Amino acid sequence: MVELTDAQIAAAEERERIIAQTQPHAKAARYDAKADRVIVELTSGATFAFPPRLVQGLHDASPAQIAEVEVIGAGYGLHWGALDLDYTVPGLINGIFGTAKWMAAQAGRGTSAAKAAAARANGAKGGRPRKMG
Repeated sequence: MVELTDAQIAAAEERERIIAQTQPHAKAARYDAKADRVIVELTSGATFAFPPRLVQGLHDASPAQIAEVEVIGAGYGLHWGALDLDYTVPGLINGIFGTAKWMAAQAGRGTSAAKAAAARANGAKGGRPRKMG
């Protein structure tokens, strides 16, 4: 067993105090199936909500699995036991919904009528210009 000095304990307590004051922490979390949102009530009194389809590991989970969300780590994290999935509350609030690779793969996947019309118009003109070189 490692013994800690009084100075190390005091430093750890100070770090914990700073994190508690500067990082958002969850008081409660639940899934609203009607709105299709995970709703996180923060200790500050604010509420944060996000659609599970944006989150790696939740995007294809069932509503019952998503509803099993629990607050862990003194409010610092959210955990879905059946999915073996954990996210930090500050990370979710900052828009970190998965690994960098997964999020990059999601970018640009959106389709719209405007994109389809632009692609058709570009194709009618002969498509993308050839590179010169």
